[in-house]
Amino acid sequence: MSAATDTTRVTAPANPIGQSVRDSLVIARRNLIRMTRIPEMVLFGVIQPVMFVVLFTYVFGGSMKIGNTTDPDVYKDFLMAGIFAQTVTFATAGSAAGIADDMQKGLVDRFRSLPMARGAVLTGRTVADLVQTAITLLVLAIVALIVGWRTGSADPTSVGEILAGFALLLLLGYAFTWIGALIGLSVRTPEAATSGGIIWLFPVTFISNAFVDSSQMTPWLRHIAEWNPFSATVQACRELFGNPGVVQSDAWPMQHPVWASLIWSVLIIAVFRTLAVRKYRSAAI
Repeated sequence: MSAATDTTRVTAPANPIGQSVRDSLVIARRNLIRMTRIPEMVLFGVIQPVMFVVLFTYVFGGSMKIGNTTDPDVYKDFLMAGIFAQTVTFATAGSAAGIADDMQKGLVDRFRSLPMARGAVLTGRTVADLVQTAITLLVLAIVALIVGWRTGSADPTSVGEILAGFALLLLLGYAFTWIGALIGLSVRTPEAATSGGIIWLFPVTFISNAFVDSSQMTPWLRHIAEWNPFSATVQACRELFGNPGVVQSDAWPMQHPVWASLIWSVLIIAVFRTLAVRKYRSAAI
């Protein structure tokens, strides 16, 4: 007696890169739809940086020395690059909490069981967070213009340079969302992810040139601030926006801030995306 046996061959997709892109866009769309159904997520994300703009501008504006002046208008133009950079990096906490919430609800396990590209769930999530960050940054720029921030206030600039500055900000924000993704996969609850996603950002953003002139810091602290990836992006944006307060320093990131910002952001994405995808594969089993 003989039996005919049918064998099913499972083959890899003809274009794995294309599949990865499609899967990532599906997940990004899912998160963007969820965002529209919970508008308070965007609203609260916008309110916090607006409060920072108003508080720093009107509370500290006349007491901060930038260069040789304490003119509040000079500090206002100095401040905005730091506020923009702080806003895009604080999106890390939202990414961490969102992924931790999906983990807790079992959504990640369900995604893991589907024939999806590895890393698509995390890539889709970070892309959706990037869209939300871009919306927040747009609103914040409008508020900054309302309170008196102007580009080209110290040096002439162009539309291309201004757009390049915002592109660097979004790239930094996208890089930091991968740190948030790793944190979200490493904790048990969204509450822990929120705390873990934001607490380390305070020293990163405040030990920098974002809100004060780092040249006035003590030498050891100034050295840390000048090699801070966050400071490189702030310095680059001030140069591209033509705003005052560009720090004169011998440190390479401060002399070449645009390149330093690009290198730091790409390096953070490469390292933390690798770690996050590896963590996702093990955590979802």
